[in-house]
Amino acid sequence: MPENEFPKLRPHPFRQAPDRTPVRPVCETPPYAELCVTSNYTFLTGASHPEEFIGQAALLGYRAVAITDLHTVAGIVRAHVAAKDSASRIQFIIGTRIRPTDMPGLSVFLYPTGMDSYRRMCRLLTIGKRRAPKGECHLAFQVLAGLQEGLLAVAMAEDGPAGAHGSPPHLARTSEALSELARIFTGDRLSLALRRPYGPDDAQRVQQLCELASEAGLPLVATNDPHHHIPDRRMLQDVLTCIRHGCTLSEAGFRLHANAERHLKPAEEMHRLFAEYPRALQRTIEIADRTAGFGLDQLRYEYPDEVVPAGKTPQQHLIDLTWEGARERFPGGVSEKVRAQIEHELRLIDELNYAPYFLTVHDLVDFARFRNGGEPILCQGRGGAANSAVCFCLGVTSVDPSKFQLLFERFISKERNEPPDIDIDFEHERREEVIQYIYRKYGRDRAALTAEVISYRRRSAVRDVGKALGLSLDLVDRLAKNIEWWDQGLLDPAGVRELGLNPDD
Repeated sequence: MPENEFPKLRPHPFRQAPDRTPVRPVCETPPYAELCVTSNYTFLTGASHPEEFIGQAALLGYRAVAITDLHTVAGIVRAHVAAKDSASRIQFIIGTRIRPTDMPGLSVFLYPTGMDSYRRMCRLLTIGKRRAPKGECHLAFQVLAGLQEGLLAVAMAEDGPAGAHGSPPHLARTSEALSELARIFTGDRLSLALRRPYGPDDAQRVQQLCELASEAGLPLVATNDPHHHIPDRRMLQDVLTCIRHGCTLSEAGFRLHANAERHLKPAEEMHRLFAEYPRALQRTIEIADRTAGFGLDQLRYEYPDEVVPAGKTPQQHLIDLTWEGARERFPGGVSEKVRAQIEHELRLIDELNYAPYFLTVHDLVDFARFRNGGEPILCQGRGGAANSAVCFCLGVTSVDPSKFQLLFERFISKERNEPPDIDIDFEHERREEVIQYIYRKYGRDRAALTAEVISYRRRSAVRDVGKALGLSLDLVDRLAKNIEWWDQGLLDPAGVRELGLNPDD
């Protein structure tokens, strides 16, 4: 059979339940790594949690799996933890997916191979988000070109415009984009994704992708481009798509995936699907091996050095500030008990190299109370820091170690080997002054507000799903107001009938 012709496949009907075939031992499973996974951190698109993908990939005997959400790395922490907890110790690959604004019809998946390339990837996403309205990311090819060093990349030709499922990629336009990408991703760092979406023109699609790869001199890499970890989630994925587009299931049309095939398939199935392209399968393992040297465990806090005067080490400066504060806190003299506590804490802080962190926190408190150019800004440290005599001497907390039995190891423990966590409450009306001080001192390239992912509340979830299903607004409202069933996970059949619905639907 010619290389550019896809092998004939057995009929594969729509599936709505996961394959129950027992998984063979990992040693018998053919090697495969899934590199292009879209989780629910690509909001209203992916229909499975990152940890669900990790668990399913481990169950299927994958060598490795990547989480590559669109313009974000928000889901990688949960995936990292799940991979560490997995009995199979599956390799987790950090990645992201971008869509360059001047390369329509093409996605680029990026994978860092070390700390420096990880920083560049995060910097790339930051630039794209700062240049776009909230919720968007605008990245041009030139920005990618300036930050691609050390990154591996997989280019994926996306489907054509809505109107026909699996429409072939625009050959000329995609070819030009691949040539540009190949120019910057030198040294065998770029691959072209080969996927089989079970559309009506799979053979034509595969032939065109092979031609594109040949023209650009790129290796092919196999992927199923999964958006959910098991076929059962296809229905949820459809509902999420409708919510994203503001339409009902009956109106969605070609916005929906054509079938339930975008899930993690057994490695044996992937080898069957791409039997004529063994190098595309081997390429998944090659990429996994080249990214194996980097993981989130290598990330460490790097504290500012602006808080340390010239000629002093951070620890020396912390010791000086601590004893200066102790003299102010205890004008009658520092008792032996408190002195022993302070010395014990300072030794542990020195051993764990946390002095720069304490100095950074002290600088913020000192600004709020004495250096803001006006009345002092009320502030108070809380939480575990209350167990620290050093924090008391620095003015961070107000818990007197001479009056309480403090246990510093509840705050910092050598055995846990985790950085300290000092929470400071600033008075609400003047919090912005502290924020602007941080930006002035460290610059906007080194200071940022943390973000959080907001989850659906129960009633909002019921309302949005009800609308996607095409239920009337009054019925959706009644369903949302009566959610006592939520914790059980099942609707009461009698209650459903009272609403005029069929519980078996």
